[in-house]
Amino acid sequence: MNGASEVLGGGKAAGLPDPIRLARGAADEAVPYLLDAGLKRALFVADETTARVIGSRLAERYGAAGGAARLEIIRPNAAGDVVADEASVLQAIIAAQHHGADALAAAGSGTIHDIVRYAAYTLGLPFVSVPTAPSVDGFTSKGAPLILRGEKITLPAAAPVAVFADLDVLCAAPQPLIAAGFGDMLGKYTSLFDWVYGRETAGEPYDEDIAGLTRGALERCVSHAEAIGEGTEEGVRALMQSLIESGIALLRFGQSHPASGAEHHISHYWEMHFLRTGRRQVLHGAKVGVACAEVADLYKRYAAEGRPLPDACRRMLAELPDGDELRRLLRAAGGPRRSGRARDRAGAARRSAAPGACGAPEPAHAAARNQRRIRLWRTEQLQRAYHASVRSAPCGAAAACIPRYSPSRRPCGAAAACIPRYSPARHPCGAAAACIPRYRPARHPAEEMQRCSSPGLSRFSI
Repeated sequence: MNGASEVLGGGKAAGLPDPIRLARGAADEAVPYLLDAGLKRALFVADETTARVIGSRLAERYGAAGGAARLEIIRPNAAGDVVADEASVLQAIIAAQHHGADALAAAGSGTIHDIVRYAAYTLGLPFVSVPTAPSVDGFTSKGAPLILRGEKITLPAAAPVAVFADLDVLCAAPQPLIAAGFGDMLGKYTSLFDWVYGRETAGEPYDEDIAGLTRGALERCVSHAEAIGEGTEEGVRALMQSLIESGIALLRFGQSHPASGAEHHISHYWEMHFLRTGRRQVLHGAKVGVACAEVADLYKRYAAEGRPLPDACRRMLAELPDGDELRRLLRAAGGPRRSGRARDRAGAARRSAAPGACGAPEPAHAAARNQRRIRLWRTEQLQRAYHASVRSAPCGAAAACIPRYSPSRRPCGAAAACIPRYSPARHPCGAAAACIPRYRPARHPAEEMQRCSSPGLSRFSI
């Protein structure tokens, strides 16, 4: 894959990245490309891991070749994840401004690319893509899914001017990242169905050539599922080629219809929920793959119930693999082993049937101890999320709404009278809503803990 022309017959004339290189050693071609294009002050953006993998090497070689290089490492959030949010984008923008950069280079996987593509779009600068893992199909996209004030929003952004996908780097990527790329591709089963459904029921724009390109990329990927799971060069090459082609389909169509449907909505919801509850993130493609299997089962169940469907959708649904087949493909590619619902059923059966150390069922006190641990963990997660959004109150009582709070234990020792409009009767735990400016009763930790721990997620092991 030496250029965009070999993929789609376009290249720069068609507004596609050129070149698109997928080969051993391709990453090192990014440096001469930048210099030959007259781009002498490049900002290389990476995270701590991808800086070690390729970012530092590119910046050093660029500097040795006469360019002014700066390596910017995006800092993780409080949970330890690098997230494409306002802080990360602003960090990249400020670094580019301070450096006087005339180009950016994304040395990383999906998150780094989303940060760089929006920073480049905002600054009006070109950027080149150097993927470090075949984990998403968005390397060539011109949309940036960002987290803004805790919500996932896709904004217009810049597509890369060139892509240098190095097979040496991609084949060395951790298997979970490779499996995540397969999961992202697997989601095309349901996204293509959703696209046809939107055309038939709402007159949404549709392009059969673009759909065919996406379908071909999906079929290539599925036919190499075992090779992808084994991490062979053939499997990784097929996966990365499919991801690039899916991304080019997005670029050509100008919207996300070909590659993003209900499965991506669920994935984005889970991502927002993890951020709100202070949990570590799960790879995007892993969430998409699991969600795709659930959505496929849901659609097939609707059809079996006799719900009205356009003929084109009914024919397409008959060819759509069911959830069990999609989960089998995920396992073959090294993805999540099974859903949390299946795991819970297996665990319950094992606990009820398997004897304990003395040939008796698991003691009741052991089950109760496990439940206490779960409740404690949920409380800790909710309190962490609460403290992340509520820094302090006027009286200094930052923890005023933690369960088991009593006014007599307020850190400042203040009486109720020192808090305007304080009324214990108006608050579930006896604290004043007024003393915490951003308090929302519906998000109170004690209520939230009783209502649910991880809505929509407890069924899955992802």
